[in-house]
Amino acid sequence: MTDDNVDSDAADSSTDSEYGFGPAVADTAASTSAPRIRAKRGGRGSLRRKLTSIAILVGALTAVGGGYALLAPSSGAADTAVSAADVEKGRQLYETSCITCHGANLQGVADRGPSLIGVGSASAYFQVSTGRMPAVSQGANNLRKDPKFTEDQTQWIAAYVQSVGGGVQVPAGNLRADDADLAEGGELFRLNCASCHGATAKGAPLSAGKTAPGLNEATDSQMYAAMLSGPGQMPVFSDNQVTPDQKKAIIAYVQSMKAQKDPGGASLDRVGPVTEGLVVGTVGLGLLMVTILWIGRKS
Repeated sequence: MTDDNVDSDAADSSTDSEYGFGPAVADTAASTSAPRIRAKRGGRGSLRRKLTSIAILVGALTAVGGGYALLAPSSGAADTAVSAADVEKGRQLYETSCITCHGANLQGVADRGPSLIGVGSASAYFQVSTGRMPAVSQGANNLRKDPKFTEDQTQWIAAYVQSVGGGVQVPAGNLRADDADLAEGGELFRLNCASCHGATAKGAPLSAGKTAPGLNEATDSQMYAAMLSGPGQMPVFSDNQVTPDQKKAIIAYVQSMKAQKDPGGASLDRVGPVTEGLVVGTVGLGLLMVTILWIGRKS
């Protein structure tokens, strides 16, 4: 190659650089390396976006769960404190009075008694405190009778059932609302309870030979336990359906009906127009027959 050719190549190179164009080899190198750099950057950015999305999702789920735990109504189970000694006493009573029908592990015995797994202390307390358990015989109805166990013994048995099988519990403390909530309690009772127990809580017959019992003798704890456990054909009223305060208002209303006096005379058991009509009809027909016989004798 001559010196003239070298000078010409140098001039061309300087001219290219002056107008912003590089050599062909430089262009090739730049075109092959730039996409690789962009690909690496793109991969890192995609991973970062995925991690950010996962973190946001976890945070949102945590916030929703925490908010529900704070705002959702509670059954009051945390207010019920039971000692290990109470559970042991309940186990002893269970093994002498309940194990034959409900099994050693509360699993139930075929053709004798149902499983108690998951029913909770609320169900055990209701059944034992109302004398329905131990059952005398199997049938459509286990009617209320004098309880076999004392209040303390009933609490011990319920504590043992709760410790083994878990389930809903009756909260400790006052279970009756103030008089200011009687109106709300009456509305809730008529909406949820009167169709079975009657407008005055005297009870009424149901299908398949069963009956909704009257609430004349029911205590606050028994009514609360029944709403939580749903004995017989009674539906379960969870705290999401009827809040603890609403349950207390219903109990206050029912107990207020028991305490009301009847200044006008006999209440005819407060079961409504059916009984009143029967009494009026019977007395009226009797008087009518006496009148007819008297007129016949006179004539």
